[in-house]
Amino acid sequence: MSDHPVDRLFATIAARKAAADPSASYTAKLLSEGVEKCARKFGEEAVETVLAAVSGSKEHLAAESADVLYHLLVLWAASGITPDEVYAALKKREGVSGLTEKASRK
Repeated sequence: MSDHPVDRLFATIAARKAAADPSASYTAKLLSEGVEKCARKFGEEAVETVLAAVSGSKEHLAAESADVLYHLLVLWAASGITPDEVYAALKKREGVSGLTEKASRK
């Protein structure tokens, strides 16, 4: 795992999944409620991020973006995938037009 903040945060989330008490850890509580709850929470945070973007406040957008990234990583942990798997998917797309990549999914 790299020293990137996303990787460090995911390592903390994975550690909470493995050993934290849901009554003492928000992350462990979310994870204990399953993928569906984690997905719903991510969706809520995504909407809040969109609203922050249209508000025009960079500070609010940065804060909501941090929340949405955290909840995305919780969703990954709940779903059993790692940042490395997502990085690999991104690497496959490098140098490919977004329009071409999107058309390949149909």
